[in-house]
Amino acid sequence: MYQIANFLATVIEVYSYAIIVYILMSWFPNARETKIGQFLANICEPYLEPFRRFIPPIGMIDISPIVALLVLRFATAGVYGLVDMVIRGL
Repeated sequence: MYQIANFLATVIEVYSYAIIVYILMSWFPNARETKIGQFLANICEPYLEPFRRFIPPIGMIDISPIVALLVLRFATAGVYGLVDMVIRGL
């Protein structure tokens, strides 16, 4: 059971890194138009879009990706908590 939790946590961590790289690409001109930028846009934008709808930018700064990353961190903690509950039989 812990192997499944570790696998899910690893997938969430890799996805978090993909989001971070995608966000950092916005700092470089035309970086998002590359093949890698388009690939990251295809996998990151569907997740980031709902956060952008509900969290307005503060001036020129879009804080919705920070909230999205925090949600992923809470999801990781939730996966481990769920596994602990299942193993302990609660």
